[in-house]
Amino acid sequence: MSRFASRRIGATAALVLALGALAGCASEPDRYYTLAEPATPQPLVAPPPAGLAIEMAPLAVPERLARPQMVVRGPAGAEVQVLEQSRWAASFEQELRDALAAGVSARLGATDATRGPGVAGVLPWRIAVQVQRFDATQGGQVEAALGWTVRRADSSQRSTCSWRGSEAAPGGIDGVAQAGQRIVSKVSDAIARHIAALQAGQPAACPAAPG
Repeated sequence: MSRFASRRIGATAALVLALGALAGCASEPDRYYTLAEPATPQPLVAPPPAGLAIEMAPLAVPERLARPQMVVRGPAGAEVQVLEQSRWAASFEQELRDALAAGVSARLGATDATRGPGVAGVLPWRIAVQVQRFDATQGGQVEAALGWTVRRADSSQRSTCSWRGSEAAPGGIDGVAQAGQRIVSKVSDAIARHIAALQAGQPAACPAAPG
């Protein structure tokens, strides 16, 4: 074999190895995150003897968030980045709906009739949540604003409340997901207290806005 041919073979082998390395970098696996609380919360109140049920309607969210990819703001705040390899376990609105339904039902000791049967003879409390804001910045914070309406299935009377706040999101995308979980915890707590007051025939006190 000539020296020229050996050099060509060597160059080809080096190119193949380089392309293989690039392909390996490009095929990093997607990472999936959840908004569900890491631990089941304790009930705030004892459910009534006949039982209690809740039903969470599909959430209304800003269109840019209605996707499984995580959406964060760039360092300057104006740029929005859609992270293809960092995703929620379901589309954001479904992931948040499931997390809130689980959090509220656990705090009330209630049956979650969102996706399954409720309690025979027990009319559920129906909850409609609207997400006005869920802005995340890696290494910064997650700022959120949500409103909700609660009504009994046998009544047209509605009671509304809202929550607004932020949670620190240090580090990378893991910090964003953990901040989202803490927001879910606080909002679930507020909705559960709202329903508990209505169930007891008391005025519903909405959470105070942070000062």
